[in-house]
Amino acid sequence: MELFGYKAVPLREDHELILYRGHSKEVTAPSVLLLTTVSPRPALETVERLQHEYSFRNELDTTWTVRPMTLSQYNEQSVLVFEDPGGEPLNRLVDGPMETKVFLRLAVAIAHAVGQLHKRHVIHKDLKPSNIVVARESGRVWLTGFGIASRLVRERQAVEPPEFIAGTLAYMAPEQTGRMNRSIDSRSDLYALGVTFYEMLTGNLPFTASDPMERIHCHIARNPVPPHERVENMPAGVSAALTIFAWSTTTSTAVSA
Repeated sequence: MELFGYKAVPLREDHELILYRGHSKEVTAPSVLLLTTVSPRPALETVERLQHEYSFRNELDTTWTVRPMTLSQYNEQSVLVFEDPGGEPLNRLVDGPMETKVFLRLAVAIAHAVGQLHKRHVIHKDLKPSNIVVARESGRVWLTGFGIASRLVRERQAVEPPEFIAGTLAYMAPEQTGRMNRSIDSRSDLYALGVTFYEMLTGNLPFTASDPMERIHCHIARNPVPPHERVENMPAGVSAALTIFAWSTTTSTAVSA
């Protein structure tokens, strides 16, 4: 399809935003990534997410993030243009349990990228497979999706109905729901990273829920089934390490908040 002068291929759709890979009509021109609103008349908060992500352009490194280049208007529709590192969103690769060697290779690279982000005192707040771009052959990864990221070292989430909480409930740390007496900090990203790793290893989210409030309850009050109980022949050490890494962050936050 034609979009903003590019031949565009959709990569992911997330709420009111959709990400495309855009190929220029000029053969020698590099491809770009285009993030734009699904609706030509989006909600104000959706446009603000584009503007917020663009505001991080000078704080992000292209070796581990997909960095914004320009924020433009085309026929009154906002579009955020990124450098294209190649690869594809991780969620496209998670169609079942990932081979342990592949998982470990990618997990190390993803954890490194998140560590670099935290060194710059930025909390992502919406880490999940669709916000991680992966070049599977090289093992390189880049973070994206900074529409609700925070420069604060610590912040509080007010209690709101689930539909008004910014982020993605399936990957959300308990303190981000506003229903715990804890602050959001960099460890909230580690919880989301643990959920992502769990999904990579097992092909499933750690919790299933029939509605948003039940999903919030799962994150607050339940422990997941150990990954090795879901996938045959998974090394018990990998399973145990993942469980400790992800779900101990909730306890550590409770102690220090």
